[in-house]
Amino acid sequence: MLSFLKTYKTKSFKSPDDAFAYIKEIYDAQVGGLQEAFKSFAKGDLKEKKVRGFYPFIRIKTESGQRPDTRLAYGFVTREGTYETTVTRPDIFDEYYKNMMTLLLKNHSVPIEVGLSETAIPLHFALGEEFHIERDLTHAQMEALPNIFDQPDLTLMDDQIANGTYQVQMHSPKPLALFPAPRADLSLMRLKHYTGTKASHFQNYILFTNYQFYMDEFIKIATDMMTETSDPSLRRTREQYTAFVEPGDKVTVNKNIPADARKERDDAGAMLKRMPQMPAYHLKRADGSGITMVNIGVGPSNAKTITDHVAVLRPHAWLMLGHCAGLRNSQSLGDYVLAHGYLREDNVLFHDLHPSIPLPALSEIQVSLEQAVAEVTGFKGYDLKKIMRTGTVATVDDRNWELRPAIRQNARLSQSRAIALDMESGTVAANGFRFRVPYGTLLCVSDKPLHGQLKLPGMADSFYRERVEQHLKIGLRVMEILRGIGPERLHSRKLRSFNEVAFQ
Repeated sequence: MLSFLKTYKTKSFKSPDDAFAYIKEIYDAQVGGLQEAFKSFAKGDLKEKKVRGFYPFIRIKTESGQRPDTRLAYGFVTREGTYETTVTRPDIFDEYYKNMMTLLLKNHSVPIEVGLSETAIPLHFALGEEFHIERDLTHAQMEALPNIFDQPDLTLMDDQIANGTYQVQMHSPKPLALFPAPRADLSLMRLKHYTGTKASHFQNYILFTNYQFYMDEFIKIATDMMTETSDPSLRRTREQYTAFVEPGDKVTVNKNIPADARKERDDAGAMLKRMPQMPAYHLKRADGSGITMVNIGVGPSNAKTITDHVAVLRPHAWLMLGHCAGLRNSQSLGDYVLAHGYLREDNVLFHDLHPSIPLPALSEIQVSLEQAVAEVTGFKGYDLKKIMRTGTVATVDDRNWELRPAIRQNARLSQSRAIALDMESGTVAANGFRFRVPYGTLLCVSDKPLHGQLKLPGMADSFYRERVEQHLKIGLRVMEILRGIGPERLHSRKLRSFNEVAFQ
């Protein structure tokens, strides 16, 4: 068996930068070895019976769960013991790993251990998002592949840690992070598949929507941001963003930034001829705190799929901006709905997070949403009630819910005091809660089926023209406000369970 284990002993570090450098050294050697072995295999030159590479791990051993600062929701372990996680893709998670290790060193004053784990790197993950194994191999090579290289193993890629159902085996380390390396790698690959862009382009503040109209407006705004201007004030606003990335990894660099300071090139990537299932667009900042927007389409299944995978990137917030059915007579088309609670009848998270479990409203998110609505619309204080209601949003899995008998369709909605209904918001919020990602919802009333105002072509077209631009501006302003608040406050203790992992 050929492996790349030879010289990578476990080492202790008191510097997060030094620890990360060793993580990168191990990972690059393991992946590089697998890539070279695969090239030999594809040429028919590989004679070894088995070729293996392994993920690095991060480990901490502590005799105390005490910490000097109890305000932060993450960055510490709650009791004595050994904690460990496998890690991957240092090119994407560099700052994340450094930040987490910095907090562990600060809170527990014990060294960080880094070494080579016993968890194999599947060949597919070592080759990355751009490579398609099946494209250049013969049928005989495809049959031989599993006998030589490790394949993805679903038993290592579940969400037991996040769901709170993981059972630590006796004498085994406790988990240090929500997502072991294979689970993270799977999602990184899936993000490319579903969104048409590499995971490395995703930013820390994410907007989800269920309509292409919002994406068209986002593209327009982002493209304008990249255009050079001579207006000093406008230039300062624009140059905070470095590039705009579209599906196909098509990059447009910001012309307001000097050429020698640009990290990306205009000729990188190409626009796709056919859009992916859930196209993503990225308005990037140098520190990763820009805005990503994804059109998740319609339905809770899509909402769960995309948030399952975005969660491994550990964003600082995600928000749902979409349309909804207004359920109250006092609402008008175009009014906003700020969700404080959810009636979850989406039926896709039943086994992971039961609908009876409440989803708390996160104050920093809620206050920021209300502030942004006030700033963009011009309505202040009590006058906000003219255009916005706060309350419970019902999320269902049936687009034609209006066709149910009146008694059946109305009873639960009335009992829950729901003010709006959609098909995605409750799922996006629930997965935010499940994966410890701060979440929020701001919807716009596009129809009122219970009051005879159905979503029909003429009404819909008029509504979209009048409200989409304003709604999106509110969403973008929210992200600016949240960025100013910072991740330390956004990642609320409300999202953490009894025996929580240390990593954010």
